[in-house]
Amino acid sequence: MITTQQFERIVQALPILEHADPGLLREFQQTASFARIPRGRDVFIEGDQVDAIALLISGVVRVYKIGETGREITLYRFGNGESCILTANAILSQKSFPAVATVEKEAEAVMIPADTFRDWVRRYDLWREFVFELLSQRLSSVMEIVEEVAFHRLDVRVASLLTGRGLREDPIRITHQEIAAELGSSREVVSRILEDFSAQGMVEVSRGSIKILEREALQTRSVV
Repeated sequence: MITTQQFERIVQALPILEHADPGLLREFQQTASFARIPRGRDVFIEGDQVDAIALLISGVVRVYKIGETGREITLYRFGNGESCILTANAILSQKSFPAVATVEKEAEAVMIPADTFRDWVRRYDLWREFVFELLSQRLSSVMEIVEEVAFHRLDVRVASLLTGRGLREDPIRITHQEIAAELGSSREVVSRILEDFSAQGMVEVSRGSIKILEREALQTRSVV
């Protein structure tokens, strides 16, 4: 059950609740529960049966696939006020979870039981619209990843990742393995690309970090 104080925080993260009718609000407070999930915890792994869905109030969860060779590729991340479309789909279709969801930054979440989630989709128009909007937004982001993997060279994708991350931090705290896992490649291939970028004077590579030296050149490389 959600306390009044917790509910006030939840409404800030999920403004949809401001427009919910009294019935949905009452059921939400009675049925949902509040959880703290530490960094590094797997919320679901591939093949799990999904018994609840998490709506994040804080933190970040990374959703990714692991191939037969052990390589990883990030499908998407979700954070404050968001949830996982693969979890929602698994609940609605009553199938197992098809990927891995791991807490990347310590999270606080509202947990809604699977049966309740399905029931609300059936009975409440507002909740159904919220879920479908969530599915639509995430489907677009996953399709972008499919397009990148299928049609863009890996060096272009590495340059794009570094350009984006470089807007938020300098130097970028990331390892070659983390880049490989993000993009669905191997550490060795990523290392060769970074060596090439370094030789061209675009970046300076250190252990666990990358500093951008020529942002315009790296930006140009990211759209070739």
